[in-house]
Amino acid sequence: MGELIFIGVIVVLALLVVSMTIKSVPQGMEWTVERFGRFTRKLTPGLHFIVPFVDNVRYKINMRERVLDVPKQEVITKDNAMVSVDAVVFIQVMEAARAAYEVDNLDFSIVNLAMTNVRTVVGSMDLDQVLSNRDDINARLLSVIDAATNPWGVKVTRIEIRDLSPPPDITEAMARQMKAERLKRAEILEAEGEKQSEILRAEGEKQAQILEAEGRKEAAFRDAEARERLAEAEAKATDMVSAAIANGDLNAVNYFLGQKYVEAFAKLAESDQQKTVIIPAEFSNIVSTVMGVGELAKAARDAAKDAASDAVNQGRGSVPPTG
Repeated sequence: MGELIFIGVIVVLALLVVSMTIKSVPQGMEWTVERFGRFTRKLTPGLHFIVPFVDNVRYKINMRERVLDVPKQEVITKDNAMVSVDAVVFIQVMEAARAAYEVDNLDFSIVNLAMTNVRTVVGSMDLDQVLSNRDDINARLLSVIDAATNPWGVKVTRIEIRDLSPPPDITEAMARQMKAERLKRAEILEAEGEKQSEILRAEGEKQAQILEAEGRKEAAFRDAEARERLAEAEAKATDMVSAAIANGDLNAVNYFLGQKYVEAFAKLAESDQQKTVIIPAEFSNIVSTVMGVGELAKAARDAAKDAASDAVNQGRGSVPPTG
C-alpha cells in the first residue's frame, strides 16, 4: 500500500515537472520568462522548454491588433461650447517585453492617455472646427498618442472619434442656421434662374429684331430694285413714245395722253373720301385712246414686216445667178 502511494506521488511530481518544463504558446501570443524574478527571454508561438522551478512564465502578451474603447466625456471647446466626445483606439503590441515591463496595466494607461489628449485637442479648437474637421482631430490624436506609447513597445495604428454631440440648444441653433442657409441657396438659385431666363428672352428678342430688320432690309432692297426696273421700263416706253411723237405719229400722242388719263381716273376712284365716282362725258375719249394704242401697235407691226421684207429682197438681189 505504501509503495502504491509512493509511486503515485512520483507520477504526480513527474507530471508537474513535465508541465512546468514544456510550454506551448498559441499563435498571436508571446510569453515572457523570468528566472528568479528577472526577465530572461520571451516565448514565441510554438513548443518550448524551460527549466522547472527556476524559470517561470510571467506575462502572456496578446500581439494581435486590438480595439480599446475610450469612454464618453464632456469637453469644453475654445469658444466655451460643451461637447460630448468618445472614441476608439486601435493598438498592436510590437515588443512584448517592453509592453510587459515598461508600463503597468497597458490597456488602462492607453485609454487614459487617449482621454486626456482628446480633451487637449478638442479644447484647442472652435465648435465649428470640431464638427467639421473630424479627420484633422483623428490625425492629431494619432500622432500624439503613438509618440507617447512608443516607449511601451506599442503601435497605435488608428484612432477614430466615434461621436461628437453638442448640447441640444446648440444643435437646435445649428438646425435653424442650416435651414436658413438652404433657403438662401434656394433663393440664389431661383434668382440665377430668373436672370438666365431674362437673358435668354432678351437674346431671343434681339435675334428676332435682327432678323426682322434684315427682312425689312431685303424687302426694301427688292422694292427698290422693282421700282428701278419699273422706272427703266417707263423711261424706255417714254423714249419710244417721244420718238414716235417726234416722227409725227398722232397715235403715240393719243397713247401717252390716254395712259395719263387712266392713271388719274384710277387715283380718283381709290380715294378714301370718295364714295361716289362721277364719270365725265369725255370718258369716251378713253375708247379712242385705246383704239389709238391698237393702231399704234398695228403700225409698229406693219413697219416691222416691211423692214423684214426689204431685208429679204436685198438679200436675193445680191445673190449671183447660177447657170
